[in-house]
Amino acid sequence: MRAVISEVIFIVRSRVEPPAPYVTDMKSGAIERRLSIADQSRLSPSLSLGGKNSKEKVGAPSLFIAPICMESGYRYRVSTEVKVAIEQARADIRHELSLYLAAQRTYLLAIASELQPVCDALDEFLLDGGKRLRPLFAYAGIMASGATPTREMVRAISSLELLQACALIHDDLMDGSDTRRGKPAMHRHFENLHQSSAMNGLAKQFGESAAVLLGDLALVWSDQMLNTSGISNESLLAVQRIHDEMRVELMAGQYLDVRESGESTYSVERSLRIARYKSGKYTIERPLHLGAVIGDSKQRTDGPLLSALSRYGLPLGEAFQLRDDLLGIFGDPSVTGKPAGDDLREGKRTVLMAIALDLLKGQEREMLVSHLGKADISPAKIEELRALIINSGAVAQVEDLIEKLSNDSLRAIEDPAIDLSAREFLTYIALSAVKRSA
Repeated sequence: MRAVISEVIFIVRSRVEPPAPYVTDMKSGAIERRLSIADQSRLSPSLSLGGKNSKEKVGAPSLFIAPICMESGYRYRVSTEVKVAIEQARADIRHELSLYLAAQRTYLLAIASELQPVCDALDEFLLDGGKRLRPLFAYAGIMASGATPTREMVRAISSLELLQACALIHDDLMDGSDTRRGKPAMHRHFENLHQSSAMNGLAKQFGESAAVLLGDLALVWSDQMLNTSGISNESLLAVQRIHDEMRVELMAGQYLDVRESGESTYSVERSLRIARYKSGKYTIERPLHLGAVIGDSKQRTDGPLLSALSRYGLPLGEAFQLRDDLLGIFGDPSVTGKPAGDDLREGKRTVLMAIALDLLKGQEREMLVSHLGKADISPAKIEELRALIINSGAVAQVEDLIEKLSNDSLRAIEDPAIDLSAREFLTYIALSAVKRSA
């Protein structure tokens, strides 16, 4: 296994000149050129975690990552087993969500037919998109414990998608985002519904109120889906502490993110702390812990398995958020579903931005600061600001940090506490989480 991981890392860093997953047009006077982020940072394109229809139960096959297929354009050619395992896990998660949502639709419509737009909006939000990363990492946690995922276990970890829906709906509202996955954000969706239905009152207020309530409803549903999943009482009791801590950490990180927008200075240290609690722990470490305890209720929170999963999950979670920071400015809108440079318009206080402002001096720094958070930044100005950030060296520094954190994470997979059946699965989803374009 050590040789496999080392070979993958070596190839990623040294043997391939990858195509950039995001490219920005930069104009300077009469000269127009294409500036590739990969020119600075050896960035690799995303690894797809595609999902297809499958059976309701999947075991834990022996997996391996095969040598890279050079002719395919810097893509990992993986075994059929790893593709089937990931595709089937994602399909099983979606299947359990669809069953749960169908039951909730029946319940809500029995209360009032006016709740149909609520059901429709949450169905679309939860079933038509999303990478299912959190339940996938929980699935890997089950495997890491040595257990074979059962339908009840899959149902339990699928509840993480409902928690994620709550977080995203509320986050879009707090950020004032207009879109999510290429469609109107939830508050914009209900604002549009108010207008198209010629309702009385303020459409904006209605949309915001509806988004708060739908996010809250998704949070309640996440608890209910976990509690009624059918896992053993021992597993349910053991998982509650982790589940509670995960949600507290998420809310704490979100508050720190909101508070950061009011700070007079930018700080790499503060931004890294936000990345750890708002995204890193919640996206990867805690789902891994949750899955491990669902798989084996006797696992201790300070035991060797959960400690090993933390050494894997924490750096990977931070790398995942750093990739998000890059995509928020340089991502391709047709892939991310967000407008180009959206983080600049929202003035997000990311690690990337803190590093860029630390490196930039004089008029260049003032130009970037003066445009952050302005919703009416023109596309031409977005390109100019992107160029400033790239030329400052901030993108290269963030890419180097992602690489270091990813390598730290991959080394942790070799810990003997992690069951052999999970190691290749963990390797693949780790690379997929940080080598992505959306």
